[in-house]
Amino acid sequence: MFTESEFTVMVAGAGPTGLALAIDLKRRGVPFRIVEKSPNPYYGSRGKGIQPRTQEILEDLEVLDRFRALGADYPELLIRRPDGGTMTLRMDELHEPTPSVPYPNVLMMPQWRTGELLAERLAELGGQVELGVAVTGFTQDEKGVHVTLSTGERVTTRYLVAADGGRSTIRRQLGVGFVGETYDTERMLIADVRLTGLDRDHWHVWPGAESHSMRLGLCPLPSTDDFQLTAPVAEGVSAMSQDDISQASLQKLVDDVAPGVTLTDVGWTSLFRANIRMVDRYRVGNVFLAGDAAHVHSPAGGQGLNTGIQDAFNLGWKLASGDDTLLDTYEAERLPVAAGVLGISTRLHHRHRDNTEDALRRDDPVLRQLSLNYRGGPLADAPGTESGELRAGDRAPDAPCGPTRVFDLLRGPHWTLLVFDAPDADLPPETPDLHIHHIVHPDAPSAPAALIDTDGHAHAAYDVTTPTLFLIRPDNYLRTITTPSESAAAQ
Repeated sequence: MFTESEFTVMVAGAGPTGLALAIDLKRRGVPFRIVEKSPNPYYGSRGKGIQPRTQEILEDLEVLDRFRALGADYPELLIRRPDGGTMTLRMDELHEPTPSVPYPNVLMMPQWRTGELLAERLAELGGQVELGVAVTGFTQDEKGVHVTLSTGERVTTRYLVAADGGRSTIRRQLGVGFVGETYDTERMLIADVRLTGLDRDHWHVWPGAESHSMRLGLCPLPSTDDFQLTAPVAEGVSAMSQDDISQASLQKLVDDVAPGVTLTDVGWTSLFRANIRMVDRYRVGNVFLAGDAAHVHSPAGGQGLNTGIQDAFNLGWKLASGDDTLLDTYEAERLPVAAGVLGISTRLHHRHRDNTEDALRRDDPVLRQLSLNYRGGPLADAPGTESGELRAGDRAPDAPCGPTRVFDLLRGPHWTLLVFDAPDADLPPETPDLHIHHIVHPDAPSAPAALIDTDGHAHAAYDVTTPTLFLIRPDNYLRTITTPSESAAAQ
């Protein structure tokens, strides 16, 4: 028997993208439901790198401390050469935190735990994932999106968000193209295993005959007893399927390369094909695509999961607004970012495939996603004022300002106006949706409750030398950089 309900947002898919979106909607008070077709939470290690920009988002969602308690920096690679020698190498050198970049390094965290921690945060806020429930069909008209669930329930929702993965049912029903390539001959075996015979201080790599290729990798996963096993599937083994992966077959693979290592348990396994694709639209009516439903990547560079969480962070506040013009900016902003990120991960994939000398390096600063921006986009106002290298559309930097950090001021679902050295500026009224903070030099005239930039870090991060105002969006990107006189003229 059908039942019917109505609410604002239906989120299809409870991976990291869907969960991050649900957390953001919940803290904004937006009525939503989140459904997941699997009856159980995801349990594989899969995407295990949390990039610096994503860590900043997790801090805003008030869950980063748990990630950092259970995650770890990527370990050194211990490369075991065919001649019996060894060498160590870092995929990327560790970077020291700075006032403007508090989390400069990739954090290793198995994907199942990312999902677990996000679901835990959602539950704390009063939200819940409906497991074993899938979107099977939908139509949309002027009254909303009419969704049919696998339970037989029919739902009318204002917006439907497809975060249902690379094989998205919703994307296919929309008829949105998923352009790119699938490399059927380039496959990778991935498994979560427990073993004896190796230390947990290194990511152990056995190269192939060509010194820059890889026959086997065993990476310890932090705060677990597991290693992630990775091994390329040789060309010509076309008959291999998921059913062929067993502890015995994996042990034979290990014995051929590292006979001193014994597998004691095998958990999640996957036979991965390189699949590099993206959509040409992020929105059709009131249906939005996010995460793997919109773009799938090579695992090289750890970009896919992170790009999905950032899709969610861009979309949440726009859904909460209900403003149709603002919602159009989701595609305008995120589609070019996804295309750029896909290009980066594709180049890394080709580097690995071609066994180039730098195949194991991941030291391109773009991978940390801190430089991704919306410059020139529809929400990057450019009235003529700039602040050093900062432009409208850039990520808002952090900085300690006395005992307070700028990120402390930005945390939450509101807009933020940072007012540097302009205590008498004519400003809009502060509201729950707009928080205003004055920041001044120690020797400057102070506004009431101004933050004293004792060590000058905030002025340095924002490159302020004259009175300047920064309007920061709810997703912590710069909307406007103005002088007090420009701000008054615009009001």
